[in-house]
Amino acid sequence: MLSTVNPVKIEVDGQLFVVDASRPLLSELLAAGIDLPHLCHDERLKPIGACRLCVVELEGVDRPRSACEIAPAEGLRIRTKTTRLEALRRTNLSLLARNYPPQVLDQEPNHPFHRLLTRYQIQPPSTVSGDVYCDESHPLLRIAMDRCIHCFRCVQICRDLQGADVWQVWARGPETRVVARSHQSLLEAGCVSCGACSDTCPTGAIADRNEQVAEAWTDSTCVYCGVGCQLKVGTRDRRVVSIRPAAGAVNHGHLCVKGRYGFAFNHSPERITKPLIRDAEGWREVGWDVVLDELTARLKSIMDRSSTANRSVPLGMLGSSRATNEENYYIQKFARVVLRNHHVDCCARVCHQPTAAAMKTMLGTGAATNGFDDIELARTLVIAGCNPAENHPIVGARIRQAVRRGARLIVIDPRRTELAEIADLHLAVQMGGNIPLLNAMAFAIVEEGLEDQKFIAQRVDEFETWRQSLSSFAPERVASYCGVEAEQIREAARLYASEKPAMCLHGLGITEHLQGTEGVMALVNLALLTGNLGMPGAGINPLRGQNNVQGAAHMGCEPKTLPGGQSLDLARSTFESAWGVSLSSESGLDLLQMVDAAQRRELAGIWSVGYDIFLTLANADQVARSLQELELVVVQDLFMNETAKGFAHLFLPAASVFEKDGTFMNSDRRIQRIRAALEPLGEARPDTWIIAKVAQRLGFGEHFAHNSAEAIWDEIRQVWPAGAGLSYDRLTLDAPPWPCPTSDHPGTRVLHSERFAHGTRTNFRVIPWVPSPETTMGEFPFRLSTGRHLYQFNAGTMTQRTRLVQLQSEDCLEISQGDAARLGISDGERVHVVSRHGRIELPVRLSTRVRHGELFTSFHDPALFVNRVTSPVRDRMVNAPEYKLTAVRIERIGKAGSSSRQA
Repeated sequence: MLSTVNPVKIEVDGQLFVVDASRPLLSELLAAGIDLPHLCHDERLKPIGACRLCVVELEGVDRPRSACEIAPAEGLRIRTKTTRLEALRRTNLSLLARNYPPQVLDQEPNHPFHRLLTRYQIQPPSTVSGDVYCDESHPLLRIAMDRCIHCFRCVQICRDLQGADVWQVWARGPETRVVARSHQSLLEAGCVSCGACSDTCPTGAIADRNEQVAEAWTDSTCVYCGVGCQLKVGTRDRRVVSIRPAAGAVNHGHLCVKGRYGFAFNHSPERITKPLIRDAEGWREVGWDVVLDELTARLKSIMDRSSTANRSVPLGMLGSSRATNEENYYIQKFARVVLRNHHVDCCARVCHQPTAAAMKTMLGTGAATNGFDDIELARTLVIAGCNPAENHPIVGARIRQAVRRGARLIVIDPRRTELAEIADLHLAVQMGGNIPLLNAMAFAIVEEGLEDQKFIAQRVDEFETWRQSLSSFAPERVASYCGVEAEQIREAARLYASEKPAMCLHGLGITEHLQGTEGVMALVNLALLTGNLGMPGAGINPLRGQNNVQGAAHMGCEPKTLPGGQSLDLARSTFESAWGVSLSSESGLDLLQMVDAAQRRELAGIWSVGYDIFLTLANADQVARSLQELELVVVQDLFMNETAKGFAHLFLPAASVFEKDGTFMNSDRRIQRIRAALEPLGEARPDTWIIAKVAQRLGFGEHFAHNSAEAIWDEIRQVWPAGAGLSYDRLTLDAPPWPCPTSDHPGTRVLHSERFAHGTRTNFRVIPWVPSPETTMGEFPFRLSTGRHLYQFNAGTMTQRTRLVQLQSEDCLEISQGDAARLGISDGERVHVVSRHGRIELPVRLSTRVRHGELFTSFHDPALFVNRVTSPVRDRMVNAPEYKLTAVRIERIGKAGSSSRQA
């Protein structure tokens, strides 16, 4: 057997086995291929021995015992197939089936309970109890509790894996029922639609609606957030029909609603599956040769003009956080080798480039210091500017479980999120107040003598200079600026400094500000001050938004960085030697600089792969003016996105995540495989195929001649020393986190244990507070922040084309009940939201999550186009837009459509 962490020898039916004494005997027997009946057992759950089907006989013990409740011991001798055991199993199965509807056995024969009834030739009686829980309202889950056999797996998994406590046991004895909390509907009871109960149910009492039985299963990785959940893709008749969780290192056999149910986009009738060229009459379908010849001709024209001017080609390449590492590597290589420039970027620019810059500057590596497994090791968790329960639900569930086991929780967020409800402290920071709040925490720690003096003396410089810079950030002095009471700030500081290890997870509520990079630096300052770095259960850990946002930037889709996160200045000669070309000496443009250059007519074109920049960049009207100036806009995507609709000249249909091989890089530095479960739809092709074809036509084919994704990855490993040991063979469910420089290296779970990536010591950073120019004065009295919600993802490109729209399809404006009452606005009413930069229309949702004077909306619906109002303010260091603070007013809409009454 494979699991031998604590090996012991046992005898099973006369055969010797080596098993793991730390796991239940049933788990080890099943892993050994021994067919032992069971119904209440799930590897993800603590055994409860309810069904009594996995009974075995132990030598020296009179009565049979459930294997799920036995810990293997050296020399144990057991029997699994005696006449007495089989009779006992048949009796127990008959008891479980006594009130079971017999007709469903033939209708759905593949459920585990049905297979066992068939195996033991048991036919349920025709009488069925009529008093059962019923809920027909859930769009994703079908409830048929007349099939419930009281194995209680749904109750356990909802409580112990998801932490939602939706399913509960009602009454006792013969009256026992499993129902949703207080007999409500699932959604009213707090169901988050993760499907774990459906996944574990052995009878179909809880099941996915409209599910088809898959003919084949393919191991892969989720395409949504940066957690990197491992899953199995079920296919039938050349379609994806089901998704199931795999026992990956980060998700432990769990998925969120998007990962499990958000797959139908792959076969949406809106998929573009043939190349398109736009002419005076609109879009027309063409073959690949035609569109590639057209693109090549346009590129040659631009390249010839820049060659005459003896400078790099004025054309930008944009990588994709939904594309693989291999595809992003090709994108930046095309820019640097073929176009001879560093005008390459990706959406990390607008979300976590502040994180990468801050952490690389202060710690030497722009990536998470610790892995998700450290959530269970932390005594204190700080959730800063992120909402994991909705945006990274599997991590959110792990945090919730950690709190239940006794971990302390601090949430820093303007909104009262789900995790804020269970936190020891919720610091409801005023939008734009991150810097004074974090500096005030540092002030309190130093003032009260709670700093880790030993860690500072050994590893950090500039303490005294930095300490003096905090003198103007006493909590009592800055409380009004950050909107948090001084004593709350001090309590949070004491908790973070004293209850160690303390782990910080942060998100876009920290980074998407004028001082986003400095906000992350302020978090690093706190970790250095308290010694919460370089050990398990601690660290500074960004929660990446999209599935491969870490990988896209790390593969070099960033103007100052080469693959592997290596500095262009330091690694230039390595790549010139590996690629056999000289790299441009001119500085590259990041995405926002490309937008500015386009408006000045200094950029000729943009080739955007999997990135709808018009819809997703802030201050959309300015972006539109820039895109209109470009002579060439190429969109490579699954759907006709807003950038393509308004500005593209050529559309190149890309293969989806289910139609190609490659790897993603998740938030805790794991490289994870995706595998093709289907052939690409129509004439869609992988991004690497498209780029290689264009490079070949331009005379650079030898640089893009790899015959597989694995071959590309092997080239990446050759130029990225920290990833050299991560061959495809090692990319299993528990792939080692990088750095992993050799094939026998175990991977690096915790960064900076003994030294930082750039040296043995680092510095504290002085961070002054610079208030945003987005001020709530005069006609713009509200602060608006934008973000995501549970049932949709980013621009809605994928999720809006799935059944998730039945749970929530439209963006809403969250407003406090007091503000709504003052304005005379009712729940569901549509209003205009007006900023200095634009106007949109949104439906109102009265909310207890936001405070007086503050508003929140998501940005998933292209029809509502929230980024028409967001501001042009950018991070001072890396140009990330300030999505988290826009000054706005609300205007009610009159019956005739005109605006009336404003505030």
